Amino acid sequence: MLKLLLQDAKSLVRTMGDPAAMVNFRAMMENTDDYIYFKDRNHVFTGASQALVTLCHPAEHWTDLLGQTDYDVFPEEYADIYYRLEKQVFAGTPVAHEIQKYLTKDGKKGWVDNRKYPIKDSHGTLIGLYGIARDVTEQMQAEAALSASEAKYRELVENANSIILKWNRRSEVLFLNEYGQRFFGYSEQEIVGQSVIGTIVPLLEGTGRDLASLMNEIFADPDKYAYNINENMRKDGSRVWISWSNKPIVEADGCVTSMFSVGTDITERKLAEHALREAHAKYEHLVENIGSEYFFYVHDTQNVLTYVSASVTRMLGWRTDELLTHYSKLLTIHPLNQQSTAYTRAGLRGEKQPPYLVEVWHQDGSTRWLEVNETPIISKNGQVLGLEGIAHDITAAKQAEESLCQAASVFEHAREGIMITDPHGHILDVNRAFTCITGYSRGEVLGQNPRLLKSGRHEQDFYAAIWQALKEKGHWHGEVWNRHKNGGNFAVLQTISTVHGKDGEILRYVSLFSDITAIKEHQKQLEYLAHFDALTGLPNRVLLADRLHQAMSQVQRHGTRLALVYLDLDGFKAINDTHGHETGDKFLTALATRMKQSLRDGDTLSRLGGDEFVAVLLDLQVQEASLPVLHRLLTAAAEAVLVDGLELRVSASLGVTFFPQAEEMEADQLLRQADQAMYLAKQSGKSRYHFFDDEHDRTVRSHHESLGRIRQALKKHEFTLYYQPKVNMRTGQIIGAEALIRWRHPERGLLPPADFLPMIEGHSLIVEIEEWVLEKVLCQIESWRCAGLVMPVSVNIDALHLQQPNFVSRLHQQLTIHPEIQPGDLELEVLETNALKDVARVTEIILACGKIGVGFALDDFGTGYSSLTYLKRLPAYLLKIDQSFVRGMLNDPEDQAILEGVLGLASAFRRRVIAEGVETLAHGKMLLRLGCELGQGYAIAQPMPAEIIPHWLAHWRSGQAWLNSDKAPDPRSSTKEREISEN
Repeated sequence: MLKLLLQDAKSLVRTMGDPAAMVNFRAMMENTDDYIYFKDRNHVFTGASQALVTLCHPAEHWTDLLGQTDYDVFPEEYADIYYRLEKQVFAGTPVAHEIQKYLTKDGKKGWVDNRKYPIKDSHGTLIGLYGIARDVTEQMQAEAALSASEAKYRELVENANSIILKWNRRSEVLFLNEYGQRFFGYSEQEIVGQSVIGTIVPLLEGTGRDLASLMNEIFADPDKYAYNINENMRKDGSRVWISWSNKPIVEADGCVTSMFSVGTDITERKLAEHALREAHAKYEHLVENIGSEYFFYVHDTQNVLTYVSASVTRMLGWRTDELLTHYSKLLTIHPLNQQSTAYTRAGLRGEKQPPYLVEVWHQDGSTRWLEVNETPIISKNGQVLGLEGIAHDITAAKQAEESLCQAASVFEHAREGIMITDPHGHILDVNRAFTCITGYSRGEVLGQNPRLLKSGRHEQDFYAAIWQALKEKGHWHGEVWNRHKNGGNFAVLQTISTVHGKDGEILRYVSLFSDITAIKEHQKQLEYLAHFDALTGLPNRVLLADRLHQAMSQVQRHGTRLALVYLDLDGFKAINDTHGHETGDKFLTALATRMKQSLRDGDTLSRLGGDEFVAVLLDLQVQEASLPVLHRLLTAAAEAVLVDGLELRVSASLGVTFFPQAEEMEADQLLRQADQAMYLAKQSGKSRYHFFDDEHDRTVRSHHESLGRIRQALKKHEFTLYYQPKVNMRTGQIIGAEALIRWRHPERGLLPPADFLPMIEGHSLIVEIEEWVLEKVLCQIESWRCAGLVMPVSVNIDALHLQQPNFVSRLHQQLTIHPEIQPGDLELEVLETNALKDVARVTEIILACGKIGVGFALDDFGTGYSSLTYLKRLPAYLLKIDQSFVRGMLNDPEDQAILEGVLGLASAFRRRVIAEGVETLAHGKMLLRLGCELGQGYAIAQPMPAEIIPHWLAHWRSGQAWLNSDKAPDPRSSTKEREISEN
């Protein structure tokens, strides 16, 4: 019996792919009282019966177990027991069997007969397991009772609500409890001693089995038949289904002489399964040909969907397999899973209910209205097994009905007035809001023309434009002033639309309007508050801006000028502090009136706030034309004002600017100019006016803009360094190079230092740029040294930078970062004029730099009026003769004399000398003749990028004309003679 059951289960697993079989399998799993489950090789649930949920926490439905393990749903001590038995299956045991304990969610403990079987694929590979566990708590309790006491055992057996049967190897009934006797219809005398086969088990004819072989098989391997489900029969011949639990009775010698069986009636469940299968088969053919507006479904008493026709996909978008597999989708299909309706409750009681309407969700997120007709499924014995239903999509009809209801409701309850007319303008209907807004009842206006509302505030062209818009566009929207029935005027925001027929003919006009009279009045008040000062009634800042813009446009058209006067009261704060704000407000009001009267017609006086006012004086031919008005303003402000018996007095400071100016100017810029001028008037003693100097302002702004652009260029890496070689003109030896900054301007191209450095002279920005230059130079020296090139570089340093408190420490820090730099690689050039400003400080810095290997040169030597004392005190080892002397020495005897003098001083003080501005061969010859061997200039090399230096060095040749010259040309000889000599 048990073997047949297991064969049926294995066959069911093999046919899982069959949809019909799947439906049957689902029905069985939902209704069986046994704990059935399926797991994969990882011990993860892939299926389970609904009965198993009663033991699992926190699962409510068997689908909640999917993807879980025993450790997720059972206490750990129980999960350990179940896991141990499963390992036997995966180790190769065909059947793993054990009586195991369980614990329900409400804390009740019990026992199950747990058997686990392997599941293999078509290749024989073990892919999982399935298990069947029957509740044997009562059986265990019965066995315990038997062990304790025969009397207690007898009492338990006789009173049990299960069939308890004892039978031997010959299939003879040894004992059947009273419940079993009543169930099968036999008395104890009739059944005891009789064969089980032929009494409670159908005869074996046609099965191919005989009694002896069957009994031998059962008693030889009783574990194999520990659990089975059989169709049994009663004395009256009726058939019933019994779930049996069989336990062998082992004698002292180890022989099995009899079996102890406990049976549970599961006939109703089997009938329910059969009835559900019949319900599915009933509609199987019909649903395949049903229209797209209908679908059939079946659900059990737990509202679990067990069947749904394919037409549900066309109606609601869900696939049938989605609905049958994932119960969460049922919430979007059937409202019964969200709330228990009276219809369903009555249906599950077996009562036929009328159709009802329900709104459900479509898979795409929209909603559908269904008319649902449900019929209870009733078994032969009268048990309600579930509901079968047909759903009809009535969405279109429902929407049409709702649209009509909504239209009627909107028309009657809308807060906007609605008026409908025929093509000739006769009023066909109005709503309640129309009556409230216009004062006319519905009966008074039907058949009338809307002209009865005409207020007279609009010209005929206004109404003509409305009809033109309706003709061309089919609609018009705007504001209209109408006349109320009581004669008063009211404003409405109105929309008129044309309604056309199928053939394009005009059927009617529909007008919707809202009363905006209160809004218009409030808007008028807000406009005043938004444009005028609440205290003085003068234009405020907003209106001032508008009038100033208009005034600027006006004077440009007329070719005149305007004056913008910024007025601040001197001493008003003292009035407020002494007499209170109320007195101060009265004083401001009276003073504002007096100052306004001092202006000309067309001028504007506005209050910005507090004690600040601005006046706009129009149509001035010249600036001087503003003076009379300015004097009157000063006088008006200075005169005493009587407030509540107090004589109060202030003065005013006026800042004045004019428009137009040499540059384009915005209104807010004019206001700032006048404000600045007013502060200068205050600083000058108050009670006066001050004119804004726009020329000085342009110069300052231009300087600030230049500084900003140079700072931006530094951030954008627009600066670069060029290097001009310095040589010994007699030997041809390269002694170094001077780093010269250039600006790669994105619009003006490559700019020399003279085009931008003067702008930042004396500004902190020069320090930032020279810091950048020093860092770049140190990186370049280090790079050349790594390439095998030793090239000392000199850098120009501004006095502001040189005298920074941290100059030496900062320089030492930079040198530390570049360890390849050697003493003598870096030279700093400082202008002689800068060095002479603070000889002691500069001397201290030069000595400190010398200790870290950095030398100094005095640049542009000869231009600073230096005395012999200064030259003696400054420890600069190199003097750079200013290029103006070098360039002029060929033609100017005085320049040559200065040059000779400098060379003499340098020799006397043991200083080296280098000449700048060596631009021709003649300059080089003359310098060598005078004893100056070091030179720098275009005749040697122009400034070049760092990457060009190695190439220039490879091709550098000293001028032979310099080296071979025994005698330099006489600077006093003629030009032609010098040319012949140079050639």
